[in-house]
Amino acid sequence: TKLPGSFGDFVKWNFTKFLVDRNGQPYKRFAPKDRPLSFEEDIKTLLAQKPTEE
Repeated sequence: TKLPGSFGDFVKWNFTKFLVDRNGQPYKRFAPKDRPLSFEEDIKTLLAQKPTEE
């Protein structure tokens, strides 16, 4: 799965953050300067979801 970021498709810097769901699938990508509190609601949303069985 590809997630677009502010620098396109590639990871420009190793401090790029990726938020993954309970199944380990990429959900969103954040820039190195993005603070975790700025995506707190995304984290809460993912924590509220139940993992799916494959």
